Amino acid sequence: MIRLESLLVAYVFNSLWQVPLACIAAALAARTLRQAGAHAQHRVWVVGLLAGALFPALSLLPLDQAHLGWMFAASAHPAVQGEVSIQMGPGTGYGGLWLPPAVLRSVVLAYCALLVWFVLRFAWRCVRVSSLQRESRPLSLDARQSQIHGEYSSGTAVARVLVAESPHVFAPVAVGIRRKAILLPCAFSERLAPADFDMVLAHEFAHLRRDDFLKNLCYELIALPVSYHPLFWLIRQRLMETREMVCDELAAQVSGKPAYVQSLLRLASLLVEGLARPLPHGVGVFDANTLERRLMKLTRNAPSIGHARRAALVALTLVLAAGAATSALALRLSLDPAALSAEGSSNAPPEIVRPDVLARNAISKVPPVYPPDAKKAHIQGVVVLDTVIGKTGDVENLKVVSGPKELQQSALDAVRQWKYKPFLVNSSPVEVKSTINITYSLHK
Repeated sequence: MIRLESLLVAYVFNSLWQVPLACIAAALAARTLRQAGAHAQHRVWVVGLLAGALFPALSLLPLDQAHLGWMFAASAHPAVQGEVSIQMGPGTGYGGLWLPPAVLRSVVLAYCALLVWFVLRFAWRCVRVSSLQRESRPLSLDARQSQIHGEYSSGTAVARVLVAESPHVFAPVAVGIRRKAILLPCAFSERLAPADFDMVLAHEFAHLRRDDFLKNLCYELIALPVSYHPLFWLIRQRLMETREMVCDELAAQVSGKPAYVQSLLRLASLLVEGLARPLPHGVGVFDANTLERRLMKLTRNAPSIGHARRAALVALTLVLAAGAATSALALRLSLDPAALSAEGSSNAPPEIVRPDVLARNAISKVPPVYPPDAKKAHIQGVVVLDTVIGKTGDVENLKVVSGPKELQQSALDAVRQWKYKPFLVNSSPVEVKSTINITYSLHK
């Protein structure tokens, strides 16, 4: 249970800064690729959404922090005078986090409550979309509309698409995975000019051709663990906006951009009175509330870019993505569940203690001496020691885990002399395990 709590809290704390990192990286990449078109920008925001959801989970994977700490220490100080620093407990201190058990459990309960709410909302929306599709009334198409429907169906390779009316939708939407349908507001087709009806069908068939409804469900499902984050809402909004721009470009190929823009404006004027609200999980022509930006995108003459420039933009985007991924994994936060057991559990003796707990029980510590020969040879790094502190508070079973050989004996000689107050569980002294890191660094 403690292990699960620590993982959940680590996930939440990592997501607090890793979601903004994914958002910033996606925004920079989308801006870099703005001349490459809506398709490229949409892919960037899809990757940004996946990164924001997966970065916190990947950060829970174990890394060799002792090795990382040795590399950081070895590269940070070039050399002349020696300095020795001490850290007790697991890890080297890069990315460590300790929380009192009460705070930990409060965070876990609050996050679980939010997650349950988001899951229930997702399930309710799925049920609602399914019921709307079942309760919709098939629309009787005239000869011309049936011909246009058949042309779009064959042109997009999307067969057996039902066009239906529903009193619960306020704008055209495309729904369904196996039984695909285009839902229109009641009496909506009667108010549309033929060209505008063609535009609606062209846009919704573009969604169906791309399987946007299924993709949207997958994105929503993946995003559930971080749906609480405000910046994640921004990522989803940008994803929806660029998705509509992609479908705008596909639909505009049928009638041309000027005619498509005029139809889009007339359609928007018809929906003003209804204050169009998006259907949950549905995808439609007014799914993203960004009509002005979409019109500007359609009316702007897109500059043509060569293969070399496109390759350079893609390479720069990959560099941004790699930098974001590396930063997310390197700067992660972690929680040690054993430390929580030592601090908050009275049912079992602690096995590992964190630096805070260990330091409070320290009585005396002999500082390690920087070996002169190692100092002259400019040898530096972190000596990681595994130790068992006995019931009397003496250091027992001291063992070197890693570190430069020239520095190991100095660390062993010092730590063997350390003394602690006995660790008590239920008023009885117990043995505890810990890791002690002795950092030897040279600086000018």
